[in-house]
Amino acid sequence: MTTGFVLGAFHQLTPVFETSTCRQLERLATTVEVWWPQILAFLHAGITNAGSEGTNRVIKTVARDAYGFRNPNNQRLRTRCATTRKARGHLNAR
Repeated sequence: MTTGFVLGAFHQLTPVFETSTCRQLERLATTVEVWWPQILAFLHAGITNAGSEGTNRVIKTVARDAYGFRNPNNQRLRTRCATTRKARGHLNAR
């Protein structure tokens, strides 16, 4: 998928967005307009921050689960263990 293709598709949809009375389409158009520079940057570079976003989600989830530990070191340790490669299944345990 090329930048020109995406840009062309967006321009074809622009009249639909502008004439629509559907709130969801208006919101979609606003979101795409706001994020357009980042969308183009992804299309040009092919790089995302999905890995760091996923790690942050895991950390927040584990920290929420560990809330209530009396010892903050245990809570921190549990979070670190959950985000290691071995814990996520990337390495074979021997």
